[in-house]
Parts: sequence; C-alpha cells; structure tokens
Amino acid sequence: MSLLERIHSPADLKSIPIDRLDELAKEIRARIIEVVGQNGGHLTSNLGVTELTIALHRVFDFTKDRLLWDVGHQCYPHKLLTGRNERFNTLRKAGG
Repeated sequence: MSLLERIHSPADLKSIPIDRLDELAKEIRARIIEVVGQNGGHLTSNLGVTELTIALHRVFDFTKDRLLWDVGHQCYPHKLLTGRNERFNTLRKAGG
C-alpha cells in the first residue's frame, strides 16, 4: 500500500516519518499528473505547492486553523491529504 493510500485525514499524515515525506510528495505528484492527464485541470500550480501543503498539514490543525488558497488552482494536494484520494479521479466531472 502506498503512503498516499494510507492517508484518510490530515492526522494520518502526522504519523508518516519525516524521512518518508519526499516519497509521499512523489506519490501526490504522480496522482495529480495521472488524473489531470485524463480529466484536465490545473497541473503546474498544484505540483508547485505539494511540499508546502504537506508542511502546512504537518504543522497546523485545520480542524481549528484555517487554510485559504487565493484560487482553487493549488488545492489538489490538499484534497489528497484530506481523505479525497479515492474520489480524486472524479475531478472536473459531473458529480465529482
């Protein structure tokens, strides 16, 4: 099972050892490239904030703190880290 498949909430991210976060970032990028390649979407802005999003979720508790992106073009890693990986392939589809 991949690291990304183990994440169902940001709390799961905090249990991943720090020395494996690069591996997680690679998995997130691969997932984004896979889905955007099939469905379209914003690729580079999401790839660019992958480590930033991982770091934010490691430090902050977004059940109490607030995360606000200026546009939705950077939210794909956030979606993947908040339990939406299984449905991520419905991105930009009706009902997705």
